[in-house]
Amino acid sequence: MSVGEEVRTEQTGQQQSLGTAAARNLATTTKSVPQMQEISSRWLLRMLPWVNVQGGTYRVNRRLTYAVGDGRMTFVKTGDRVEIIPAELGELPALRSYEDEEVLTELAARCRQREIAAGQVIASFGSPADEVYLLAHGRVERVGTGPYGEDESLGVLADGAYFGDQALLGDDATWEYTARTLTACTVLVLPREAVEQVAERSDTLREHLRRRLSVPGQRTNKYGEKEIDLAAGHSGEPDIPHTFVDYEARPREYELSVAQTVLRIHTRVADLYNQPMNQTEQQIRLTVEALRERQEHELVNNRDFGLLHNCEYDQRIQPHAGVPSPDDMDELLSRRRGTRLLLAHPRAIAAFGRELNQRGLVPETIDMGGNRLPTWRGVPLFPCNKIPVTEARTTSIIALRTGEEDQGVIGLRAAGIPDEIEPSLSVRFMGINEQAIIKYLVTAYYSAAVLVPDALGVLENVEIGRWR
Repeated sequence: MSVGEEVRTEQTGQQQSLGTAAARNLATTTKSVPQMQEISSRWLLRMLPWVNVQGGTYRVNRRLTYAVGDGRMTFVKTGDRVEIIPAELGELPALRSYEDEEVLTELAARCRQREIAAGQVIASFGSPADEVYLLAHGRVERVGTGPYGEDESLGVLADGAYFGDQALLGDDATWEYTARTLTACTVLVLPREAVEQVAERSDTLREHLRRRLSVPGQRTNKYGEKEIDLAAGHSGEPDIPHTFVDYEARPREYELSVAQTVLRIHTRVADLYNQPMNQTEQQIRLTVEALRERQEHELVNNRDFGLLHNCEYDQRIQPHAGVPSPDDMDELLSRRRGTRLLLAHPRAIAAFGRELNQRGLVPETIDMGGNRLPTWRGVPLFPCNKIPVTEARTTSIIALRTGEEDQGVIGLRAAGIPDEIEPSLSVRFMGINEQAIIKYLVTAYYSAAVLVPDALGVLENVEIGRWR
C-alpha cells in the first residue's frame, strides 16, 4: 500500500486495530466487593460496653424510689383542636395513682385550649396559683428571682410538660416563679375550680385529694430514693439512728430484642458463580450489615428500651435559644458525673459547630480509630444518623455515662448462641426447598439498659435549620 492509500484509509475512518470493546472479552476484570450505601459508622454499637445476658433477661435492681411516671403528657391533635389523653392526667402529683377513667375523662373534657403568642407572661411570681397548664406545643421559660433581686432562668419547658400543679394541692398556693413563653404556645388549662366541681360529685376523687393533702411525704433524698438515716458530727454517746436500705419490689427487667431475616440463595448461584468472590459470603455480609444498622436504630428509637424513650423527664433539657449552644451542652454535661460520650445527628453537630464559630471557639479533637472527632469539655461528640430529625427540623443530642461499674448505660447481648458468626449474631442453615433455593436464618439479639436514671440525658428540640 502506498503512502497515499494509507492517508485515504485514515480519512475514511476505517478501523486499523483491535478495539477495546472486543479486547475486553479476553481480559480479566478487576472487581470490587458489593458496596452498600446504608453502612454507617455505628459509633453507638462500638462504644457501648456489652454485657452477656444469661437466660435472655437482665434485671436492674435499684434502691426503692418514690418517683412515679415519666412526667410527660401525651396529647391528641385533630385539626386545630388539641386534647389530653385522660390517663395522662395521672402524671400530675395531685392525681398520681388515681385510676377512675370516667372521672379522668371528665377532667380532660374540662381542659380549655389556649393559644398564647411568643413573649407573653402566663403566670407571675407571687400571684395566686389556681390553674394547671399542660403544654401541648411550644417552649416556656421559668424565670425566678436571684439572691440580689435580678431575674434568673430556672429552665425551659417544652412539648408535653406541665406547670402550676401546686394549684390542685391547696387554696393558698402561689406561683414561685414567672412563666413566660419563648415561642407561640398551645396550652390546655385545667382550673382548680373545675377539679373541685368534679370532686363534689365523685367520692373517689374527693377521697384521693384528701389523702394527698393529709398524708405527709415520705422522706427521700434528692433523687427520690428512700432516705438512709445517718448520724454525723456528734460527740458523746447519743442514740445512733437505725436504718436499712430498701429495694424496689418490682425491678425492671430487660428482655433481649431480636432482629431476623431469612436469606435465600439459589443453589446454581452458590455452586457456579463463586470466583473470585463467594456469593454466599457476600450475601451474608451485606445482610449482617443491614441487621447491625437496624440494631443501632432500635437502641436509639425503640419505645421499650431505646435511649430516647428511656431518658427520665428530669434528665431532659431544652435549648434556651433553640439552636445547640455551648451553654446548653454545658448544662447537659452538668446533669451527670462522668459523661463518657455524646451522640448527635451529623446535622446537629454542624449546627453546634456554627454556634462555636460564631463565638470564635475551636473545639478540641481526638483520634478514635483513625477518625478525628470533635469534643466538648473533653467528652467526644460522636455522629449518629439514627437519631431522628423531625419535619420541623429539630433533633436531640444524647449524653451517656457507660459501664456497669459506673452505673451507666450498657448494651445487652447473648454471646455463644448456636451457629454464631459474631457475638449474639447467628446464621443458621434452614435447608433447601423444592425450587433448589438455600435458606439461612440470620438473627441478632440485643437490648440496652439504663442502670440509674442520671446515666442518660437528652437535649431535646434542638433546631438545626436556623442560622443566626
